[in-house]
Amino acid sequence: MPARTSAPRPALRPLHLAAEIGGPPRYDAAHHTGLARLAEGGALDFVTLGDSFAGPGPDALAVLARVAPATRRIGLVPTVTATHTEPSRLASAVATLDWVSRGRAGWRVGVSATEAEARLFGRHPAASADALWDGAGECAESCARCWDRWEPPQGHPVVVIDGTPEPARAAAARHADVVLVRAATPERTAAIRDDVRRRAAVHGRDPDALLVFAALTVDLGEAETAPEPGLADEPPPADRGTYYRGGPVDLAALITRWFRAGAVDGFHLTPITPGRDLERIVNGTVALLQHRSLFRTFYPGGTLREHLGLARPARRYARAGAGA
Repeated sequence: MPARTSAPRPALRPLHLAAEIGGPPRYDAAHHTGLARLAEGGALDFVTLGDSFAGPGPDALAVLARVAPATRRIGLVPTVTATHTEPSRLASAVATLDWVSRGRAGWRVGVSATEAEARLFGRHPAASADALWDGAGECAESCARCWDRWEPPQGHPVVVIDGTPEPARAAAARHADVVLVRAATPERTAAIRDDVRRRAAVHGRDPDALLVFAALTVDLGEAETAPEPGLADEPPPADRGTYYRGGPVDLAALITRWFRAGAVDGFHLTPITPGRDLERIVNGTVALLQHRSLFRTFYPGGTLREHLGLARPARRYARAGAGA
């Protein structure tokens, strides 16, 4: 059977944009609130906030619960580690964020891969990557079943998974609404996208409903443009995406090129210096994309699923009468 080739989607599909608002640990709620409101001013789909068991800093989910009443439309997606976490508690915590934000919550699925983290829970050694992501997929399935019983505002909070590592792709194909891809070329990004979408179809999912975002760590520097803008060779911080260095105009050109090539549905941007780079992303890159009519200037609805064009999942227990 011939290999399936990557084909662009319809020309009028919307571009999606999201940004990470984490960085060095901060214990000032106004810092994260200010960054989220800045991103909301640019009509970004959602912001993420990284977290792990081993790293210092406040709990990402709790921080975004604090950010929720200070924002109105932008989606709020904390990283929550599935490994070592009781699924029903995780589902309850994310559903609570969905309630306090009135349907704007998501969950970026994390796994705990180090022995130090495993020892925190009395487990040694750490599991393999395959086992970790198998467990994460089981956790995501358990959460979905809980949400079907509890009736969160948008049905299910949006599930985000980094599908770049091979072991993560099965979980991404089966459970993710948004898949992040860390790759240096649109061709490689499209190849991973097609792989995940093929796997999703095997599970009976509509592959066109699975959104794929290119993940870039962004360093916009101090100048408006860089002498040699583009994807840099040096490695980015761990798990933060392909490293982009340039100016806001150059970044808008890259986003436009990849998007028009049909390689991605959107971009997840991690500012190397959040306070500096996110401002330049919103007021420079995003403003330029809006001027070119490539990105919206307002939110199409109130929930994160509406921003992303995702349908509300049908409740699998509705006919059985299993209410909240």
